Amino acid sequence: MALTVEVGVAELAATRFAISPLSETVACLRQLGGREVNAANLRWLRWAGEQLAARPLDLSRTAPLLSPARTAWPEFLIPAPRGATASIEDDLDALLATSARNVRASLARVFGDNPPPAVAELAARPAAGLRAIASELRVAHGRLVAPHWSRIRAVLEADVTYRARHLVVGGAERLFDDLHHDLRWQDGRLTVSGGRGHGDHAVARGPGGLVLMPVVLGAAHVMIKKHTSTQTTVRYPARGAGALWIAGARRPANSVVRLLGRARADILQALCSPATTTDLALAFNVTPSAVSQHLAVLRDSGLVARERSGRHVLYVTTELGTNLLGGEPGSAAE
Repeated sequence: MALTVEVGVAELAATRFAISPLSETVACLRQLGGREVNAANLRWLRWAGEQLAARPLDLSRTAPLLSPARTAWPEFLIPAPRGATASIEDDLDALLATSARNVRASLARVFGDNPPPAVAELAARPAAGLRAIASELRVAHGRLVAPHWSRIRAVLEADVTYRARHLVVGGAERLFDDLHHDLRWQDGRLTVSGGRGHGDHAVARGPGGLVLMPVVLGAAHVMIKKHTSTQTTVRYPARGAGALWIAGARRPANSVVRLLGRARADILQALCSPATTTDLALAFNVTPSAVSQHLAVLRDSGLVARERSGRHVLYVTTELGTNLLGGEPGSAAE
């Protein structure tokens, strides 16, 4: 079973990467609902479960759209970001711009002729319903994603930098082959395999090129929209996502501590998942200048590397550093 989408030269030329806080928010709500649970996120799921047990979220308008009983959900909940990076407010503005016609069409595809009451109300009053949904998603993002967004964003940006380098070196074929083992691009056609019950299906591609979106809090498989009112998004597990939640929890071996000292060993372990100097300073409750001094030594030793991603400078453990720690380099949670 496979999904296929026509992606010719013109569409490839317009294909881009994007990072979306709303994508992470919807993905994490799906996982919390018991759908598309990714083992790489179990530590986050436990944390989020404790947060919601103490103070539940009001998702009365959103939850029916993300029912764990359904494999599909309305495409307008994650519109294609308008730029490479977006704030949660940018994403929600794009959601609110969905036309009433597209809201009703998407709901009909997912729920058919007998939708639950909350869905029927949304179809009857799309504008008011979208405002209520946006409000719920804004709160959900603030509670569940924003506390971790700095580190999540670092993983997403590092993934985009890595993929862009693959595109430059090996072209589209190498990019898609490395993006996920379920993806193949050949002869102007992108194929998504995996057999998750969707059957063979030709994707009704949206206007322009694809939008490739790494996801941390999402499923371990590729998610591509069959229908969309914006550009077609291809959401895939971010490289290094599996190391995010264990990076600050796993302590380095005593031998590494004796070699590097406690502070540098802890930083090296934490950088199994990409981070900025500010992230590390907050995590270890020290000044950014102290972190910078340790990073300089680790870089000179070839144990960490730095890469610029937009306005941020990200640090990550190199293969040499990972070998010293006794583990495997961070990879996509597949």
